[in-house]
Amino acid sequence: MIKSKHNIIVFLFFLIMTNKVHADKIFHDDFQNPGGWKYISDDVMGGVSKGSISFSEQDGKNIALLSGKVSTENNGGFIQIRKKIENNDLKNARYVKIIAKGNNQKYFIHLRTTGTILPWQYYSHYFKVSENFQEYILPIEKFKKSGSFLFAKINPKTIKSIAVVAFGRDHKAEIYIKEITITD
Repeated sequence: MIKSKHNIIVFLFFLIMTNKVHADKIFHDDFQNPGGWKYISDDVMGGVSKGSISFSEQDGKNIALLSGKVSTENNGGFIQIRKKIENNDLKNARYVKIIAKGNNQKYFIHLRTTGTILPWQYYSHYFKVSENFQEYILPIEKFKKSGSFLFAKINPKTIKSIAVVAFGRDHKAEIYIKEITITD
C-alpha cells in the first residue's frame, strides 16, 4: 500500500512537471524581428523622461535594451517599449515569462486589453532584475489594475498589447530583454 502511494505521488509529480515544462507559447518574441516594438515615454503627456530602445546580438541571441532616465518631474514618470499582440487566441493564457537582466532595479510588465480605453489604463506586474539574465514568470491573475474603472482581473482573451516599463520613480533605466512569452 505504501509503495503504491509513493508511485502515485511520483507519477503526479512528473505529470505536473511535464505539463509545466511543455506549456504552449501563445505569444513569443525573441527579437529576431524587432519590428512592431514601439518606444513610448511620458513626453506624450508633458513629462520629461528620456530614453531609447536598441536591438543587438549577445552570445548569438538577439537582445532589446530599454535605457534612459525616468523623471517624475512635470507629472511624468515612465519610459517603455510596447508591442501590439495580434493573436486572438489568448483565452487560455496564464503566465507572462520574461528573460531579462539589468541594473538591479524594479521594472514592470504592462498589459493592455480591449477594456483599457484611456491611455493611462493598464494592468501591471513588477519584477526586479539582477546583473545576470534570469527568467521571471508572472501569473496573469496577479496583474494589478491601474484604476477603479477597470475589471479587477484580466480576461486573457482581451489582451491587445504587452509592454516592458520603467515606471513610477526617478531612476536610471537599463534593462536587457532576451525574450517575452505568454503561455498557458
